[in-house]
Amino acid sequence: MNLLRALATVSSMTLVSRVLGLVRDVLIATLFRTGAATDAFFVAFRIPNLLRRLFAEGAFSQAFVPVLAEHKNRQPAQETRTLIDGAATALFLALVAAALLGIALAPLIVYISAPGFASDPGKFGLTVTMLRITFPYIAFISLVAFSAGVLNTWNRFSVPAITPALLNVSFIVGAAFFADHFDPPIVVLAWAVFVGGVLQLALQVPYRYRMGLLPRWRLDFSHPGVRRILKLMAPAAFGVSISQLSLLINTIFASFLVSGSVSWLYYADRLMEFPAGMLGVALGTILLPSLSKYHADADHAEYARLLDWGLRLTVLLAVPAAVALAVLAMPLIAALFHYGRFTPEDAWMTQRAVVAYSIGLVGMILVKILAPGFYARQNITTPVKIGILTLILTQLMNLAFIVPLKHAGLALAIGLGACVNAALLYRALRASGAYTPQPGWAMFLLKVLCAVAIMAALLFAAMGHASWWLAAGWQRKLPALAGLVVLGTLAYGACLALFGFRPRDFSRRAAT
Repeated sequence: MNLLRALATVSSMTLVSRVLGLVRDVLIATLFRTGAATDAFFVAFRIPNLLRRLFAEGAFSQAFVPVLAEHKNRQPAQETRTLIDGAATALFLALVAAALLGIALAPLIVYISAPGFASDPGKFGLTVTMLRITFPYIAFISLVAFSAGVLNTWNRFSVPAITPALLNVSFIVGAAFFADHFDPPIVVLAWAVFVGGVLQLALQVPYRYRMGLLPRWRLDFSHPGVRRILKLMAPAAFGVSISQLSLLINTIFASFLVSGSVSWLYYADRLMEFPAGMLGVALGTILLPSLSKYHADADHAEYARLLDWGLRLTVLLAVPAAVALAVLAMPLIAALFHYGRFTPEDAWMTQRAVVAYSIGLVGMILVKILAPGFYARQNITTPVKIGILTLILTQLMNLAFIVPLKHAGLALAIGLGACVNAALLYRALRASGAYTPQPGWAMFLLKVLCAVAIMAALLFAAMGHASWWLAAGWQRKLPALAGLVVLGTLAYGACLALFGFRPRDFSRRAAT
């Protein structure tokens, strides 16, 4: 399998989900006024969503896939099937317990995660109600992540990539057609989370069935593979999900700021997640199985070359995305969200957070590439140490930035923390001898930076004044935004071609 083609497939599927996510967010911004109710929902949704990223996509996937890949390559098929059954059973039991505990302790969880809400009983109670509805999502989506880990190990990347789109479909249908049936209407979004989790799990079942890999009940904690997964899971949460922990802590800080701060950060985070998902998550997903295979085969040279390939692609695609996100922050926000009850002040406040996030976007994406370099080798200790240090530094930056920059300071702290995390992970990989950069990096970086500078200058000159974007109707803003995106893409691509870059230069086969 060509990894570049696999990346294009996963990224295109992710693009579908992200576009639907933008439609979802436009509906929320248009139909529900930015304020106490939306702040309550975003906190209620962020908690199970955070747990999903920490324990499903983060800890479990990063611990499960390397062990599964090793069994697939070295053990008989029946032994691999036994591992899948045992891991699925253990995960299911843990998820049922976690969901029940989360529902029972919802008031305490809200008080801890958004203590500023306690001063407003209505806002606090609404958040608790919606958290109890959304919390089972962690169980559904964790089983989806387990299923995706199996499919990705067998190089079936497209189905897991398109699965998240169903959550956005659930949001869109719920907000557009059923909001009037709930009191208050915002509660429909919490039920959309619940339904979306069920739909995502249901989508993957037929594919696992046809592969003969649907898990069977097997409660066996003594299985060596299951025990290794459980041993790796707890610390793995820190290595790849520090930015998510920072987001939760940021919610605590933001809950003490003016009403709307949580929502402004949410909309900025959504724009930041667009390139992060298409590049970081997609590339990390296709890299981990092959890195695990090379490590299991003790093929250190191919392991280093594959990691270098991933880092070059990240720089090639993430740097222009970060710069474009900063330059086009207001056009993006105005064209996508500035409708209905989303005011000009909301647009300006969200714009500040987007620019702050964009400073650290490359670091956030690099973490998703570098951390699998450790997990493929089943090295959890190093990312954990780096993650804890990064978390501490991020909170110190929060304290330093929140007074002068308000909510934008919280976004800036997350971005800078991600850059520190990526730099330390890179240094550790180099120091361990696991990774040695391939020749030609200096000229590669120079060409990319020159192309990005030309693209940024053209976009800045073409985008016009913010007042136009805030005053124009959607019929004018959306085509104008599409034109800017096309202009930036063509300018950057033309510069790369002029500098000698060709798609075939980045062709790479997966480990077999």
